[in-house]
Amino acid sequence: MKRSLFGRIWPNATALVLFVGFVFPVYWMFATAFKPAGDIIADNPVWFPTDITFTHFTKALHADHFWTLVANSVIVTVCSVVFSLVISLFAAFALARMRFKGRRGLIVTFMLAQMAPWEVMIIAIYMLVRDNDMLDSLVPLTAFYTMMVLPLTILTLRGYVAAVPKELEESAMVDGCTRVQAFVRVIFPLLAPGLMATSLFGFITAWNEFPLVLILNKSIEKQTLPIWLSQFRTAFGDDWGATMAASTLFALPILILFIVLQRKAVSGLTDGAVKG
Repeated sequence: MKRSLFGRIWPNATALVLFVGFVFPVYWMFATAFKPAGDIIADNPVWFPTDITFTHFTKALHADHFWTLVANSVIVTVCSVVFSLVISLFAAFALARMRFKGRRGLIVTFMLAQMAPWEVMIIAIYMLVRDNDMLDSLVPLTAFYTMMVLPLTILTLRGYVAAVPKELEESAMVDGCTRVQAFVRVIFPLLAPGLMATSLFGFITAWNEFPLVLILNKSIEKQTLPIWLSQFRTAFGDDWGATMAASTLFALPILILFIVLQRKAVSGLTDGAVKG
């Protein structure tokens, strides 16, 4: 009985500790954003804010170039997600349905590309963009963000395409559909969970990316929101209230998107990883 009881308790206790460890920083960010400045720098931490203030959010929303950087982040992120999904759909279909020389090697290459840190190429990326006179532009950011998410996107969608029985596609072609029409009408609707999972991954990657935009875009008008988060400083040091409010605003789109796509995204990542 004791061993059985212990076997039931310790996994739940471990999960609870991990949950608190992951959630507490997020809670502290949200709580600090609503605290008065005095509570933030108090010697004794104020765990639960009682005097709610929106001053820090006002300061963040009225920061210089805020809406310009919001527009830049939205443009780069949405374009990266759309381009990666379009390219990945065709690549995943080719890898799942067609047999050609070098197919397995290509799949292994995508896996290795996903595991390798892109930071090792940052000098080469900078020189390439500089030599083509494209510094301070959103175009290289969009292109490289798309490349960063392509390997996982292709591998995930390949698993979904491979899981769709060929007979469905062949039946549609027998009924008069071309291969393209069969893909659009039969296979594409069945890829919805995988598309949501990969789009969420691409969105988070492009939305949070910091080093690349810092190196390639020196002009504030061509930067994105992660750079904006590092600008809340005063003569007395970091303005933690404004920083936490800005971080909260920055995290909200990802949080909302994850809540909306949660079920489909989680099943999409797991199913696409094991099928095919």
